[in-house]
Amino acid sequence: MQAQFLIGVAAAVFAAFSWSLNFVAPYVVGPYTIYDMAVTRFLLSGILGLLLFVAVKDRGARTDTGDWLVAAWLGFVGYVGYFVTIMAAVRFAGPIIPPAIVATVPVVLAIAGNQGPQATSWRVLSLPLGFIALGLVMVNWPGLVAALNGLSASVIAGVAISFGAVSLWTAFALSNRNALKKRPTMDPRKWTAMMMIGGAIEIALFVPVATHLSLLNFASLGLQWPSFGIILLSSLVLAAVGSIAGSWAWTIASKRLPIGLAGQLIVTETVFATSFGLVASRRWPTFNEAVGVGAIVCGVVLALKVLPSSAVEAEEVVT
Repeated sequence: MQAQFLIGVAAAVFAAFSWSLNFVAPYVVGPYTIYDMAVTRFLLSGILGLLLFVAVKDRGARTDTGDWLVAAWLGFVGYVGYFVTIMAAVRFAGPIIPPAIVATVPVVLAIAGNQGPQATSWRVLSLPLGFIALGLVMVNWPGLVAALNGLSASVIAGVAISFGAVSLWTAFALSNRNALKKRPTMDPRKWTAMMMIGGAIEIALFVPVATHLSLLNFASLGLQWPSFGIILLSSLVLAAVGSIAGSWAWTIASKRLPIGLAGQLIVTETVFATSFGLVASRRWPTFNEAVGVGAIVCGVVLALKVLPSSAVEAEEVVT
């Protein structure tokens, strides 16, 4: 059971790392739009998902129409919808505010998911959540203040879209957890592949609408090199790591950890995103950023210390 718990922790942290790449994507689109990037990424995700499904189709439980509909819905909410809202939020509000707002997901998820007979005591959760909340404030407060001083209609729109991203991801995490509870014999790789295939079909249906609304630049620009090459390479990395590997890892974590702990581990996405930003800016972290990241790490470590027994109980229930 302890080994299963550690696997779940490692999977959740890897998922956080893979999803932190979403915050980098808006800066590599060049003359293309965020919708061009989304279409390219999720079509590639669908191709990879199809190959994965063919490879593991005989593993675990058989799938029916209901399974495919649920997987397609989760692919739309947690991947297509979340990715588009993140990219739009960064485009409207810049690189500081959206990650700060999305960083509240662990707190929202811990509160929303900590229900029912398997709920973890709030007394147990309070200290880790307190450290995590302190860390989020320390990391993001200076940038938030600076960004809000230049408040505009664009920033307000970005803030609203960021809260939309929080809602989408919270809905995805809880719905995916419930779906997996109902499918204890579902192979995680197969479930991941089904979500990616569903997302690709949905994005393909979106292309005619996006073209009509002039949201795509592919039609007017064509495949310009090297700009499109960067889009293609970035989309392939996001499809393989951010979609396939990240979804697979989160499915593994969801089957092995209570949702409160899994949600807290996703806070490491903020650590990764901040690190990417520091590397891109070629600077060391400020005092606030260093203390904030330290507080987040402390919160996660505390969560790992106080919740293993709950994780074992959850493993017994799910599997």
